[in-house]
Amino acid sequence: MEWFQRLNSVYDVVRPVLDVALLAFLLYKAYGLLVRTQAVQLIKGAGFLVLVYGIAFLFKLTTLRWILTMLGPGLFVAIAIVFQPELRKIIMRLGQGELFRPDNKPRIGQLEAVVTAAEILARQKRGMLVVFPRKINIRNIIDTGTRMNAEISSSLIVTVFEFDGPLHDGAMIIQNGRIAAAGCFLPLSEQQDIRKNFGTRHRAALGMSEQSDAVVLVASEETGAISLAYDTRLYYDLSPLEVTRKLKELLDRGARKDSVASLLNGNIDEGKNVFAEQ
Repeated sequence: MEWFQRLNSVYDVVRPVLDVALLAFLLYKAYGLLVRTQAVQLIKGAGFLVLVYGIAFLFKLTTLRWILTMLGPGLFVAIAIVFQPELRKIIMRLGQGELFRPDNKPRIGQLEAVVTAAEILARQKRGMLVVFPRKINIRNIIDTGTRMNAEISSSLIVTVFEFDGPLHDGAMIIQNGRIAAAGCFLPLSEQQDIRKNFGTRHRAALGMSEQSDAVVLVASEETGAISLAYDTRLYYDLSPLEVTRKLKELLDRGARKDSVASLLNGNIDEGKNVFAEQ
């Protein structure tokens, strides 16, 4: 029993560290889910109410405290109703998240083939929509299209999107270094502050970036502009070189944190953000 007591004493020392580390991990993951949706506005609003209540408590503002106490349960229900789509997205991300996954990023040559196809289609004013999944499983999206399991080549991608066939209006999914499916249906964006002249492809690309961590490549049928959508944002009219560079950064697991930091530092022109140009 002496060894058990020693083990228990060691655990008593390790337990607080484990407790804090696990809590920090959960908070970090929760923050990662929140910043990719508009639910961050919910947190800001809740924080403001807590701040107001704290001021009322500190300065003994009885009337304000009574009003906030009375409205508290109703506000909680109202927030749950108003932000129901965002809460649903968070739960979906929790259910679809894959902590351990194989390395499924395409090679640089395959990315260049996709971008080359986008250039060809953009010159021809043919629309294109290609989804690159990252950590979140999008099997439900793949199941809406036609499975292909084909090698990535620019000629095949152009063939799928060039002609008025049954697959050209949907999205192509590239997963595990192969074309998994084509003709897939994507969810449309629920955001309101997007350009009114954008069509279904751009709204679908943005919607996909809202409900998953996928990176979506779009070629506009109207203007021939090539764009990227990821992390609930759409970056419009990028050069092929810029698209290739950002795809490589975003799809590389080892460079994901660096890519987010480079985005915050402005490596992609913020003027091309669709939300910055109304």
